[in-house]
Amino acid sequence: MVDPEDKARLDRLDQRIAALKDANAPKPRDTTHAVGGAELAWRMVIELVAGIGIGCGIGFGLDTLFGTMPIFLVLFTLLGFAAGVQTLMRTARAAQEKNERAEGPEKDEG
Repeated sequence: MVDPEDKARLDRLDQRIAALKDANAPKPRDTTHAVGGAELAWRMVIELVAGIGIGCGIGFGLDTLFGTMPIFLVLFTLLGFAAGVQTLMRTARAAQEKNERAEGPEKDEG
C-alpha cells in the first residue's frame, strides 16, 4: 500500500512535470504556406522535361519542313533545355522566397 502522504507528493510531482513539459514543448510551425519538397521536385522535373520536349518538337517540325534533319532538332533541343533550366531556377527562387516568408521572424540567424 502507498502512504497517502507519498501519493500526494507523487501527484504534485506529476503535475509539476506535466507543467514543465507543456512549457518546454516545441511550438508547431505553420507550414500551410511552405512548398513541399516532393511537390517542388516533381514540378521542376516536369518543367525541365517539358522544355526539352517542346524544343525537340519544334526542331523536328522545322527539320521535316525544310528537309535539314539534324540541324534544327539539335538546336531547338538545346534551346529547350536552356529554357527548362531557366524556368527551373525561377521556380526554385520563388519557392525559396515563399518558404522564407512562411518561416517569418522565427528564423534565428547568426
